[in-house]
Amino acid sequence: MRIAMVSEHASPLAVPGEENAGEQHAHVAELAAALVRAGHEVRVYTRRDSGTQPEAASAHGGYQVCAVPAGPARRVPRDELLPHLGEFGNWLADAWRHGGWVPDVAHAHFWMSGLATVHASRRTGVPTVLTYHTLGTVERRHRDARDMGPSRRIGYERALGRAVDRVVVQSEDEVGELLRMGVPRSRMALVPAGVNEAVFRPDGPVAPHDPARPRILTVGRMVERQGFVDVVRALPAVPDAECVVVGGPPADLLPADAFARRLSALAASCGVADRVRLVGGVPREEMASWYRSADVLVAAPWHEPFGLTALEGMACGVPVIGTAVGGIADSVVDGLTGDLVPPRDPRALGAALRRLLADNVRRFTYATAALDRVRSRYSWKRCAEQLGVVYDTLSTAARPVPAVA
Repeated sequence: MRIAMVSEHASPLAVPGEENAGEQHAHVAELAAALVRAGHEVRVYTRRDSGTQPEAASAHGGYQVCAVPAGPARRVPRDELLPHLGEFGNWLADAWRHGGWVPDVAHAHFWMSGLATVHASRRTGVPTVLTYHTLGTVERRHRDARDMGPSRRIGYERALGRAVDRVVVQSEDEVGELLRMGVPRSRMALVPAGVNEAVFRPDGPVAPHDPARPRILTVGRMVERQGFVDVVRALPAVPDAECVVVGGPPADLLPADAFARRLSALAASCGVADRVRLVGGVPREEMASWYRSADVLVAAPWHEPFGLTALEGMACGVPVIGTAVGGIADSVVDGLTGDLVPPRDPRALGAALRRLLADNVRRFTYATAALDRVRSRYSWKRCAEQLGVVYDTLSTAARPVPAVA
């Protein structure tokens, strides 16, 4: 099957640490590679500002990346891309009509990609699938109404949920959010994303650590909604443990990062400055060694559409304490593969950490069950198989191509 993946601002070839290199770029890269391994032909369409050549092949994934010349060639903030999505969609339609390669299905990632893909679909008849990755209704609750004016964004997202042929959701929480927006359940397919088990596994190098001091690891971007402040405030409840924070800019740039400075000041005011270590961003291929060095991983965001960090830790055989939000509430089974606590509750988090770090048997049991859960439910192979069924259903029932001059 020929599959077009549309990711307008997040190129799968982006360099980790760059502005548009986050969970979505990794998701698109891993999914595209998994679909190729399943026997499909995949092309990923992203905006040309990623530095991608017009027709670039991914050597490691076997898929092709096409840089779409829509909008300025320079990099611009994601929030400024909306006026250029019609141009993006027109380019896709022309390429699919006249370029000699017509996809059987197009899978858009993020709502802005969805606008461009629906625009092209209406001119070509190509069935469309959309993964939101994050929703404006959730962003509005947790980001003080920024991110392109949530009201306008939510309107687009609601319309897209009814315009595309299928919405791929990543958690039960997202299903409920979309139902409240008025998106029909019949249009949704629940397909959790996967974890790269070749990279994230229990065996392998381990980042240096003091075996006499329990290590709490937390990972993510240097932003408040990741819950790092709550982790630091919980640390006095576990006086023997260290807290390692991985994420944000590289270590040499951390002193200039406002949130990193704020986190260090908070650690000092809580009397735990000597037990909080900010590592900064590290290459993705080194992340597994940091997970394996931890006695417990804390994933404490205020909201989380999927929760890749928790799954990567679970795949490395690390017990997880997570907040009961979004995808984390699906992947971490409370009391079986880890512990769930309310978001923004340092007292509950501290109690859960103290209890788990004091119980070696419980940590081993959690880690074993978590590893089994990842292998049975969250592999990229399983994700590609499930999506293949969705794609096949849509392509076989594709509507006729309209006659458009």
